[in-house]
Amino acid sequence: METFTAPKELVKNPLFHSQKQTSLASLNDNMIDDPIVDIINYFNCLSYCYTLQCCYGHFLYGLQQDSDNLEPLPAIETTTRVEYRIAYLAFCIEKNDTGRQFMEILKRITVLDPDNIQFCSAEWFWNKRVNSYALQVEPDRFKYQDTAILDYAEARHVEAVRNVFYDHIRGLDWRALGCYDGNAV
Repeated sequence: METFTAPKELVKNPLFHSQKQTSLASLNDNMIDDPIVDIINYFNCLSYCYTLQCCYGHFLYGLQQDSDNLEPLPAIETTTRVEYRIAYLAFCIEKNDTGRQFMEILKRITVLDPDNIQFCSAEWFWNKRVNSYALQVEPDRFKYQDTAILDYAEARHVEAVRNVFYDHIRGLDWRALGCYDGNAV
């Protein structure tokens, strides 16, 4: 999946709430990478946002070829080449004041590491659901791709950025945003 295009302006979408209901009706926690189930539930409890797809971000290397691998990279370099499968959150935002405010909060997450975190429109999602965006963790030179081959040191850095990225999102004031413990306030 190639997600990156420059962020588009929010547009009016009278189908937002019915699209959200349809998306959430087919979603369950087993479909989500375990480390980010809580984050997806936070996004989805907001009245003005819902998720489309997500990926925790996976590292394949040497004998570790499980595409759903959740284990951290070894502290000691065991390989020179690591395939990184992009960490991302793809979501729809409603065009209203709270949706715009939330979008601004999400855009600011890129300042954690502008060389490795992008906020973008998700073009192939947008064609089905207007106001689709993504936050992704990937070296900027690979931002148009869903995988990247990295040397070990860069892979360790991207892993650290990914972890900070998710910790930062988890640490947002979800109650003030309209959600508490994955449930609407």
